Amino acid sequence: MSYSYDPELAEAIPALPTLDFSDVLASRKMIDELVGQMNRNVDLSGLIVEDRAILGPEAGVEVPVRVYSPRQAATGRPAILYMHAGGFVIGTIDSEHAMAATIAGAGVVVVSVEYRLAPEHPFPAGLEDCYSALRWIHDHAGDLGVDVERVAVYGQSAGGGLAAAIALLARDRGGPPLCFQYLGIPELDDKLETTSMRTFTDTPLWNRPSAVLSWQYYLGGKPASAYAAPARATDLSGLPPAYISTMEFDPLRDEGILYGLRLLQAGVSVELHQYPGTFHGSSLINTASVSKQQTAETLTVLRRALRI
Repeated sequence: MSYSYDPELAEAIPALPTLDFSDVLASRKMIDELVGQMNRNVDLSGLIVEDRAILGPEAGVEVPVRVYSPRQAATGRPAILYMHAGGFVIGTIDSEHAMAATIAGAGVVVVSVEYRLAPEHPFPAGLEDCYSALRWIHDHAGDLGVDVERVAVYGQSAGGGLAAAIALLARDRGGPPLCFQYLGIPELDDKLETTSMRTFTDTPLWNRPSAVLSWQYYLGGKPASAYAAPARATDLSGLPPAYISTMEFDPLRDEGILYGLRLLQAGVSVELHQYPGTFHGSSLINTASVSKQQTAETLTVLRRALRI
């Protein structure tokens, strides 16, 4: 099938890796190699970056986190709980080191979570790791210099699905409070029945075959709950305001748009941006004008939501 990709993106597609989720270890290795190239010139000059291990959701489990703090001492700063992408199966805190540092450079304390991955650790392991990190931010707000009224969740792809799930979990468990949820190209719906999911079977970086395996690994043969697949949630009221981005030629496009519509119908404030000519993960081609637009908009949205 042919797609009308943005010309700058189309030019770069042949150089992109082809992920085969049927071979998890090979896919992880491929992403690690790509990340190594991307992280060579990350500017950390204005930041203090520290790797820590925090108490996990169960006895004997520690959750690695990477904390990015603006070097200039301050109190009452906003914070972001950051979940990386990877279909719940691949990726690490190194995967999005560059973007986490960029966001922190705007004056935000960023806590990036090394959550446990499927298939070795199916749902709810990764989600509970992220929730533990959210609690840790609030419990250590004084040490981190964080304003607990300005804590948000952020994620792209599977990270966006986890961010949506954390917002649901925090609401239903009575906290910790969140002021905003950033859901970039989010993976939300295990049913795989939308038009975009049925149509985009051979798109770069992410397609229906990968999505099928992603959900199989993540759910581990068990039925999906709303905390695994937020699209299944029947009540979206009382959630924090949201920003949702979707890409035109992305299997996840329709579930992101539909989730945004349902949030609006539930009385939640939503900003939704659908980028034409793009595909899932096309922002990796960071020299393209549309990718630069996405990064600039991300920072604008976060500054407004976090009041910085």
